[in-house]
Amino acid sequence: MKKYVGTALTSLIVLGLIAVCFVQPGAGWSELQRETLKTLVILCLSSVAYCFIVGELAQNFSQMDKLWSVLPVAYTWIIAVRGGMKLRLVLYAVIVTLWGIRLTVNFARKGAYSLKFWQGEEDYRWSIVRQNPLFRSRFAWALFDLFFISLYQNALVLGICLPALACMDSLQPLGEWDYIAAGAAVFFLLLETVADEVQWKFHQQKKKLLREKGALADLPAPYDLGFNTLGIWGVMRHPNYLGEQGVWMSLYFFAVGAGVSSAGFHITAIGPLLLILLFMGSSALGENISGKKYPLYRAYTEQVAKYLPLRRFDPALAGQAAEEAAEVQA
Repeated sequence: MKKYVGTALTSLIVLGLIAVCFVQPGAGWSELQRETLKTLVILCLSSVAYCFIVGELAQNFSQMDKLWSVLPVAYTWIIAVRGGMKLRLVLYAVIVTLWGIRLTVNFARKGAYSLKFWQGEEDYRWSIVRQNPLFRSRFAWALFDLFFISLYQNALVLGICLPALACMDSLQPLGEWDYIAAGAAVFFLLLETVADEVQWKFHQQKKKLLREKGALADLPAPYDLGFNTLGIWGVMRHPNYLGEQGVWMSLYFFAVGAGVSSAGFHITAIGPLLLILLFMGSSALGENISGKKYPLYRAYTEQVAKYLPLRRFDPALAGQAAEEAAEVQA
């Protein structure tokens, strides 16, 4: 956990340096870009204050989770409108809007949103993180809430949208890199949409069977495992995470198409790269939780790659490995 928090703070500093590069006069950014960034930063800081204050008062720390799918849509359309609705910026914003609709719907059906906006289902991981000895005191958790949940995640969401800001002044027409970026982003968007749908249906059916049978061991396969191995989840542990990272890395290449990058790299690539770093920690946390809940989950992680469909999960092999491990321990 200390390493995770340290990584987050380091990432926040990097995001701050990106912002400095944008607003610094003579750094290669136009006045329009700097003024637009100031508007985005004001919106971002307002969200930081909202997430922290409401989260602490309501003791529901998923306020930022609710805004994660909304803010990028607002950011990219602000950029598109201020950039004169150039085709590249509009295409970027449309893809982000489709992404935002998908994520909002997926989060809403889990009960995250409520008419009482401060309520709603909290992400189950926050309650587990709060049990860490680092956060025994209310003050320590409040600091984590302020700097990681509220400040860092808001800054990261702004950071992943900055490639659009880098494209604002470009007069280059759409080219091959733009088509590659758009095509790849749509592909990854479809991937995570399908993955989330399969995941949702699996867990809904598992809950229904548990109400009927009462115990996980009494459920038919593959629901007796407790975790999803249907469809793409049988050959890849985190297809939804791959899709999410792929969308934002793909959108970065609009900056390449706009001609603002040097040798394929532009400073705004750091935002999507930091998102990948976040998912490294998030996936590790999720797998640690699942490994404690489900006996065969460790075997699943050993058989199935995180992002590459190299091998399909075989529960028979996993069960055999578990029996052999139990015999060795005995």
